[in-house]
Amino acid sequence: MMSTRALGLGPSLRKMSLTPSLARNRLIVRNVATKRAIQTESLPPSAATEILNKQRLNRPSSPHFTIYQPQLTWIGSIANRATGGALSALLYGFSIAYLVAPGTFDSTHVIEFVTGLPDAAKYAGKALLAAPFAYHSLNGLRHLAWDMTKFITVKGAYSSGYAVLAGTAVSTVVLMLM
Repeated sequence: MMSTRALGLGPSLRKMSLTPSLARNRLIVRNVATKRAIQTESLPPSAATEILNKQRLNRPSSPHFTIYQPQLTWIGSIANRATGGALSALLYGFSIAYLVAPGTFDSTHVIEFVTGLPDAAKYAGKALLAAPFAYHSLNGLRHLAWDMTKFITVKGAYSSGYAVLAGTAVSTVVLMLM
């Protein structure tokens, strides 16, 4: 009884308990029926499309990434997916080419082809292979650190992001000079 006094429900509960159930049910039905009256209207199917189009104009649109200021976290995520896709496409492409023409894509022919290239083309090719590999590998380590709940603050995400970029630059140069 203490809780009913604190909430002020005492008189209402006494009134409901003393009212006969038939009168109580009529009271509930009358209150609910009057408060929840709904009007319906029969419309042709073309009107439904018009109503839907009008509602869509009033809805707020979902913000697109082009309206946001670029941030290291989402640019890094996009770059990680792109480098992973590019490395996978290269691996599958070379594997399928080797299966289709093993005589053309064996290691001897590939080495002979690369030795015939000018030095600038060799370094450019190494850079095109080394940069995505280094970035994707280092960013994968960053994600493993996040899985272990390291660097998950905003400051930690940015510092690890810049460390991945610096490590990518150094690793790319080292791999190019090998």
